[in-house]
Amino acid sequence: MFCEVKPKERAGVINPIFTCQPCGAQYASIGIKDCIGIVHGGQGCVMFVRLLFSQHFKESFEIASSSLHEDGAVFGATHRVEEAIDVLLMRYPHVKVIPIISTCSTEVIGDDIDGVVLKLNNELLQEKYAGREVHLIPVHTPSFKGSMVSGYDVAVKEFVSHFAKKNKPSGKLNLITGWVNPGDVTELKHLLAAMQVESTVLFEIENFDSPLMPDGNHVSHGDTTIADLTGTADALGTIALNRYEGGQTATYLEKEFDIPAIIGPTPIGIRNTDTFLQNVKKLTGKPIPKSLVRERGLAIDALTDLVHMFFADKKVAIYGNADLVIGLAEFCIDLEMKPVLLLLGDDNTSYPDDPRIKALQENVDFNMEIIMNADLWELENRIKNEGLELDLILGHSKGRFVSIDNNIPMVRVGFPTYDRAGLYRHPVVGYAGATWLAEQMANTLFTDMEYKKNKEWVLNVW
Repeated sequence: MFCEVKPKERAGVINPIFTCQPCGAQYASIGIKDCIGIVHGGQGCVMFVRLLFSQHFKESFEIASSSLHEDGAVFGATHRVEEAIDVLLMRYPHVKVIPIISTCSTEVIGDDIDGVVLKLNNELLQEKYAGREVHLIPVHTPSFKGSMVSGYDVAVKEFVSHFAKKNKPSGKLNLITGWVNPGDVTELKHLLAAMQVESTVLFEIENFDSPLMPDGNHVSHGDTTIADLTGTADALGTIALNRYEGGQTATYLEKEFDIPAIIGPTPIGIRNTDTFLQNVKKLTGKPIPKSLVRERGLAIDALTDLVHMFFADKKVAIYGNADLVIGLAEFCIDLEMKPVLLLLGDDNTSYPDDPRIKALQENVDFNMEIIMNADLWELENRIKNEGLELDLILGHSKGRFVSIDNNIPMVRVGFPTYDRAGLYRHPVVGYAGATWLAEQMANTLFTDMEYKKNKEWVLNVW
């Protein structure tokens, strides 16, 4: 038995697992109140990303573009950034934070967005917008390397490093959630509230699930404030749930302001949620209350009803963001399932050194492949041409046709999920997330059993 970590053998990409760095930076920016990002690139760099956000959340988000054209790609287009910022400030009097997010084209031609920020701070902001609080933050996210995962990581670090300022201890815990859904944030806040822990959540995105009110519809946005970001330097500790989606920010706060940092594990499943709560206890000194012990017991009871009879030895393929994929794999192993194929869709060369992957290599008792820089053809090819037998697929909606074409049941998890209703409202983290996710997997398997007439009689006597 082996667990092999290897890169994709092909040079090209067929059906990518996820998109580029600017997307991640844009996701971070919409989590901040009074913030509209300017993406320095072509309009498509915003249009298609906003489409993904709108498909996933069924809401509208505001992101601006410098609208780079052919002449700018040849002669440079920093003047487009200057014009965009002026227009944005005139049109939106409430805006205080403007990240300038670079793209592949503007990084290739060498546009100096740092220099533009310096120029605008000394000229436009002082001359035309004197007395108005405006923060221009350059965010370098070239699309020719990394992915939306690394773009998110870079943006969070830039926001925190720009605002964080030491004042006096706040007694709060910094919680860097990574790329999650509103339902995940609700669950995480519930766990912290049960332990009576005050926290600064980066990012506070519960309002991404926006209400339709009598006084009219509203554009969705996050509620993390400038004060929240500034106060990260006064926290009693930082927990970054994901190594690759906020981990470097936790490290920065530790090195720059001596804020103790704990990175991971992603609290998917019982084991990792237990570790998360112990980490909170370690940093805050607050006890874990009986109410959470009871929630844990309810979750274990729900899983026990399913594990041995329905989950044991089921073969699973998982793709998506690395922290999510690894967390789901650990959860599946705890459910006696066999995650035989993990697809990590970007060029991060540090994956083989990840302690969680090393633990998988040391402990799995079945054959497992972990493919770096993977695409969805890696999944499709193994099923169609290499004889990989699967009972279940876990991943976002971009892989739905692999499931459909090969008649393999699939549970949607991750970003984007646009072909199932309301998944962003449900957590996959915490004890509630463990219960919901396991029951989603079970019900998907049950439906497959019924359609295929595969021991469906078991469901009559279960």
